[in-house]
Amino acid sequence: MAKEECITQECNIAKDTSILRNRKTCPTSEKNQTFPNPSKNTHYPPEDDSQASNGMSAHRSNRGRTSTSDEPSPRELLPFLLMVGLSFSTRLYKITEPPHVCWDETHFGKMGSYYINRTFFFDVHPPLGKMLIGLAGYMTGYDGTFPFIKPGDKYEHHNYWGMRGFCAVLGSFLPLFAYLIVLELSQSHTAALITAILLIFDTGCITISQYILLDPILMFFIMAAVLSMVKFNQQRHRPFTVPWWLWLVLTGVNLAGALGVKFVGLFVILLVGLNTVSDLWRLLGDLSLSLVDVAKHLLARVAGLILLPLFFYITIFAIHFVVLNKSGPGDGFFSSAFQSRLIGNNLHNASMPEYLAYGSTITIKNLRIAGGYLHSHWHLYPEGVGAKQQQVTAYLHKDYNNLWLVHRQDVNNSQSGANDLVRHGDIIRLEHKETTRNLHSHLHEAPLTKKHFQVTGYGINGTGDTNDIWQVDVCGGRKGDLVKVLRSKVRFLHRATGCVLYSSGKTLPKWGWEQVEVTCSPYLKETPSSQWNIEDHINPKLPNISLSVLKPHFLEILLESHIVMIRGNSGLKPKDNEINSKPWHWPINYQGLRFSGVNETEYRVYLLGNPVVWWMNLASLGLYLIMVTVASIALQRGVSVDQKRREHSSVLMRGGGLLLLGWLLHYAPFYTMGRILYYHHYFPAMLFSTMLTGITLDILLKSADLLLRPPYCDWLQRIGQILLLFSVLYSFYLFHPLTYGMTGPLAHEPGSSMARLKWMDSWEF
Repeated sequence: MAKEECITQECNIAKDTSILRNRKTCPTSEKNQTFPNPSKNTHYPPEDDSQASNGMSAHRSNRGRTSTSDEPSPRELLPFLLMVGLSFSTRLYKITEPPHVCWDETHFGKMGSYYINRTFFFDVHPPLGKMLIGLAGYMTGYDGTFPFIKPGDKYEHHNYWGMRGFCAVLGSFLPLFAYLIVLELSQSHTAALITAILLIFDTGCITISQYILLDPILMFFIMAAVLSMVKFNQQRHRPFTVPWWLWLVLTGVNLAGALGVKFVGLFVILLVGLNTVSDLWRLLGDLSLSLVDVAKHLLARVAGLILLPLFFYITIFAIHFVVLNKSGPGDGFFSSAFQSRLIGNNLHNASMPEYLAYGSTITIKNLRIAGGYLHSHWHLYPEGVGAKQQQVTAYLHKDYNNLWLVHRQDVNNSQSGANDLVRHGDIIRLEHKETTRNLHSHLHEAPLTKKHFQVTGYGINGTGDTNDIWQVDVCGGRKGDLVKVLRSKVRFLHRATGCVLYSSGKTLPKWGWEQVEVTCSPYLKETPSSQWNIEDHINPKLPNISLSVLKPHFLEILLESHIVMIRGNSGLKPKDNEINSKPWHWPINYQGLRFSGVNETEYRVYLLGNPVVWWMNLASLGLYLIMVTVASIALQRGVSVDQKRREHSSVLMRGGGLLLLGWLLHYAPFYTMGRILYYHHYFPAMLFSTMLTGITLDILLKSADLLLRPPYCDWLQRIGQILLLFSVLYSFYLFHPLTYGMTGPLAHEPGSSMARLKWMDSWEF
């Protein structure tokens, strides 16, 4: 009777929205709730109904929540606190072992040192991850003096634990974020616990979190962005409130963080973008909202998910450029104008004539990454390599043999007046200052790039032939435009053959001193390889200006940095005989990655996912598709199912669908990439796969009542959960030496204690 009065009272109150805000929830147990029996023609409104978008019917958008979802009970809070303890303890255990450089610590530890020393460097990734590593080292007493030369170098007295510990702490949050994401999507603590346990006891996730790497930082921001997005979605029934704005802003900040660590952060940006488009489309279809209200929602999302992340992302680079203000190993990857802003670079605070003139002594720098300076020396091309004339190459370092003299084409009229400036379209000769030979090309094929023509040094004391004549072409210029030092992009067109001076980026053999090949390309398309700029410029007849007036502004160096990073990423091709991991290897855990040690006397660490976890994830992907297909067909055909099945179907299709999309976006693009790939690239996708596994297995076990009656179905569910937990823990027990270190014979050697764990021949521990 009390129950009927409660239900009647709630239905009456729901008619009055002013009373609805103050109504009390009637305590009813889940077992005692009754639902209408669905018929074939019954239509159910979606969970995010139209009223939920404007805050007028909060109780409908909260359907399926338990009374403890907002205020967890001690019984629900204790398992989460246990997960916190397990996650941090498994990641921080033996954090200082081994006490030497492991795998890519040689790169990212060194870059952290560069930040501490304010030394400029180049990397193919955005700077946030390295900045945070450097900050963590600085805050924990590391002085930035360890050289990080190669894996295996002992740290000795250097304080490295702070950088490792920082990465491990961020990695410890991943299972906790996954727990909260799955809890929000499924409203099931069991599904959340399954997910957290799978990640906590995955040997691969532990290993990749324990070293000075970008991966734990990247995954932290990815998972934080997804959690913020899911939390924001839960606030849709009360828009423009403080929690609504909080989760929107946090989503944007974490998107900026993910992209600021690696460009693969674009994948989670795409995930959030698709979710936002879907949300806005739903709002547009809500006829209770005016177009003005829809416009407010649109502008709020533009501000929170586009403008705010863009601001933070640009701020990251602003800090990067301010901190790294000293000349370093990254100078040569950037333009001469960029280098002029670095303290210690020969162009910093230098002065020289602003515009190129006849009679000037210059150096010419190619604009491709590691394109080098136009260079020549006394050595000739060997027999059988084109014409046996003087070599012309590109050299990556400053050198006297990089100097060239600019002359008019007429050797008898090479003297220049005070104002004889070189202009777009002028015909010139370039004479190598040291050897007095002219820059020359002809129809002989280039040494390495066979479809290009050979470039040589020819003649003596500036006297040569018509193949020494070049036309100056200022990129984007018009006839009469001057050639500005540092800033103008210039091409040199060979008049006799019509080809363009080109740095191929290929390394010459020993006879070419392993310098970079220079050719004359018959393909005239403008590319960085065919573009050059004037760097050093000496002409006593012209007034000098300070190069500080030619320094690029912030937006220019920001754009140049991204161009260089993108080119650097595209240039990461597999080298000869280098093992290139393939995307299809990753979900099946086909092959791991050596982090430390190669023989039985060394401390070995091997990056490999817990086989039970990874293969369970793979099986769950197929199981999920089957379950969704069956549920979709049943609902489409109007099969009579109870409310529990409908809730499970909703969780599978909405929550599971979001996670499946996240997995696809973080995995499928690697099939299209031409760059070299590694096993660790799969770990962001693995997080989504594991969360999907938690939801899928939870619903599968809860569906035991389709086979057995109570209490046998409950027993089957508990047995399944226990077997799942036991298999994960036992597999972790077996494979934990791969994470925490192992010594002795390798797995394929006689007497090895690891031989029984070599379940696949491709595992190399």
